[in-house]
Amino acid sequence: MVEHGDIRVVHRGGSKINSREPVISSDSRLLLCASGECVKVFSTSTEECIHDLRGHTGLVTGVLLRPSNHLQAYSCSADGTVRLWDFTDGILIKWRSVGKACVCVCTCVCAELFQLVAVHLPQSGDRLVEARELSAVLSDVSSNPAAIAFGRGGEYIVSAKGLQLEVYFFKKQKSYRFSLKENNKKGRKNTFTCVASHPQDDCIATGHEDGKIRLWRNFSHKKEYTYSTLHWHHSVVSSLCFTPEGTNLLSGGVESVLVQWRYNQESQKDFLPRLGAAITHIVVSPDGALFCTSHSDNSKELLSALRIQVTLKSLSTDLMVDPRSKAMVLNGKPGHLQFYSLQRDKLLFNLDIVQQEYIHQSGLQQFEVVKAAFTASGNWLASVEERKQKDAELELNLKLWMFDEQSQSFVLNTTISAPHEARITAMCFCQSTDSQTTMLVSTSKDGHFKAWQLATPAHTEDDGPSWSCDFVGAYHSLVPECCTFSADGSLLAVSFQEVVTVWSPSSWELLTTLSQPPGAIRDLCFGKLSCSKYLVGTTANNLLCCWNLLTCALEWSTSMNTSLLLADPLSENMAAFCPQAGFTDLFVFKPNEPRPLYSHKAVCSGNVTRAVFAPREEMLDSCEESSQWLNHSQLYFLTQCMDLMTFTTKAEEARQMAASKQLVIDDSIAMTPFHLLLGKHRGQQQQQESGQDSLSAERTPLPQGSAAIKELLQTPAHILPSTSFLCSMFVQSLLISVTDSRSEEMESEKEEDSEEEEIESRAVRPPEMARCGQATETATLTKAQVKELRRVKKLDHGWLSSVLDL
Repeated sequence: MVEHGDIRVVHRGGSKINSREPVISSDSRLLLCASGECVKVFSTSTEECIHDLRGHTGLVTGVLLRPSNHLQAYSCSADGTVRLWDFTDGILIKWRSVGKACVCVCTCVCAELFQLVAVHLPQSGDRLVEARELSAVLSDVSSNPAAIAFGRGGEYIVSAKGLQLEVYFFKKQKSYRFSLKENNKKGRKNTFTCVASHPQDDCIATGHEDGKIRLWRNFSHKKEYTYSTLHWHHSVVSSLCFTPEGTNLLSGGVESVLVQWRYNQESQKDFLPRLGAAITHIVVSPDGALFCTSHSDNSKELLSALRIQVTLKSLSTDLMVDPRSKAMVLNGKPGHLQFYSLQRDKLLFNLDIVQQEYIHQSGLQQFEVVKAAFTASGNWLASVEERKQKDAELELNLKLWMFDEQSQSFVLNTTISAPHEARITAMCFCQSTDSQTTMLVSTSKDGHFKAWQLATPAHTEDDGPSWSCDFVGAYHSLVPECCTFSADGSLLAVSFQEVVTVWSPSSWELLTTLSQPPGAIRDLCFGKLSCSKYLVGTTANNLLCCWNLLTCALEWSTSMNTSLLLADPLSENMAAFCPQAGFTDLFVFKPNEPRPLYSHKAVCSGNVTRAVFAPREEMLDSCEESSQWLNHSQLYFLTQCMDLMTFTTKAEEARQMAASKQLVIDDSIAMTPFHLLLGKHRGQQQQQESGQDSLSAERTPLPQGSAAIKELLQTPAHILPSTSFLCSMFVQSLLISVTDSRSEEMESEKEEDSEEEEIESRAVRPPEMARCGQATETATLTKAQVKELRRVKKLDHGWLSSVLDL
């Protein structure tokens, strides 16, 4: 057995991004979201994840822009630290240890006892500073960050908990408390759920469980306070936010509708409905140009002038890989499947499966996508949707989708209502590429499994291919739990509780049955390639079993609590995830021998909910035994915290890092038509200049910039010293010392005197005789002519060469 060695578990995406409210940068170009133990920085225009700000060892509980520098942000975590980031470059500047777990950050920090405390962040050149000055501001505050807000430039702070509202004024160092009755006239609760403060006026907006919004005024005097009531939401108001100018108030709740109220004209309001899921947070950019809403389905909507621009969505339930786009496919927003790019950590698109409007109402059961499967070619997609109403029968729909080359999307081909009489437990396609027919098998709690076959029309004028039921199977009235096809499609294995049945899809003959010690079968996987004669399964009594299909006998078994079992489609390898003592271990093995090829203890805390082998676009050439199982496919798994993790080697990480460093700045510029035209013009100009240089005289090269100036220009401006300090250093570097200048002047004067003497000597030299024997006439130069000649010699005639080049 080989331990993990140089293989590392790395984060690839996912995580919950709706636990805390996001932050929009001052220029509305970037969006910062707390995601697990890191802060993700997204581009608001392209929805790309630009940076992962990593360094916290606990859950990130809050993000806040630094008031004195709009290019930096604070983050606090349950690890008891507050960290300062340069989020545009992804650099950790410094961190401060608070000593207590932080629940939220809003220039102040909530500690683990849910007290609102002020933390003094000392100025120091060290990266690690211990913040010891903590002063309590309010006690017994809510653990919900939405129930705390600063008002009017930090003059006071508002905290709401239960039926009590508390306002603390910093200058007066005095607080005022206001209470509401437990129930209103209609018997609904008045409990506070969220607060927001007007940026300019003394006005506080509070949301309540009964769907009402109250606007509080004159709260600086306990006996003279007043409030007005706004009501549109039919359930809990979960988030409130004023725009930066204070002209509008935004509210949201379980209705998935963003409501915009006109300040001081509350009768006028606008609505943006059908945002996908219940709204949990609302934030506005500092310039007021962009809104962002967080939703209960772990997604975010970016809105501009109440119009949707980009949807940022994280991961959820089942994992599959689309053979065509190589994207990961899983449940998305209600009634949809989302296609997610593993390479770019980006949502590509959502496929509407249910094709019904989702109604946000508590207690209302609606159709949900519970199963999905792809064919090996990716031409067909099968989906199962179900709905269970109270005192009503289960509603089931099996849908078959065909990929349309023209629209480059899946189009609904066949809908089968009530394919089974009970819930479907498993579904799989025959993945053989040599098979003459396309077949789908589904198993159900009704005790039957059904084979659905694609029928191709005999004449071209028919409507097209359609699906129909080809066979219905059962075994001693037992309930089937899972099913799988062999690699060549010649065998079908269906588990009926404690018995595994093997069928022939060509004749639907029951070939054999495989039994094992008591315990229901949970997973089944056929071996691939050289291990195709083996069938591996897991049981409810913590056994991992392997059967030899040639002898129809149990080859080996071992005691192992396996929560997930999956096979690599491109190799003989199989992966088994085993939860143990609050963690999950990974074992990679081949069915022909029980000894694991690779093991990794505690790949994550908690249970692994889903996993998938994703085929690589380029096969690795690793020769080490510990990492050969990663050559063909990459293993991804999803944790309980919605983190998408994968395994990688040090060599692979080094190649990725080297490739990223080779990128130049021009590659990040959008390839607009103007950019392409300008680039082409520059290329032609450079070719012409290179040709002229070969024909023209050698020119003086341009002076090279110093290393100090290059470093000065490449360093981010917001982390450099003051401009006055840099200016003085730069000017001094350009000055020439007095001694050097004087020595240069003396040398130039000596050169001029020597040249003058040489000219005069030439002028008074006697005439010489030519070789042919004839005399040549020579004129002597006067001193005035010599001076004029020396002056002309000093003139710069470089401009004449440029004219000649034209």
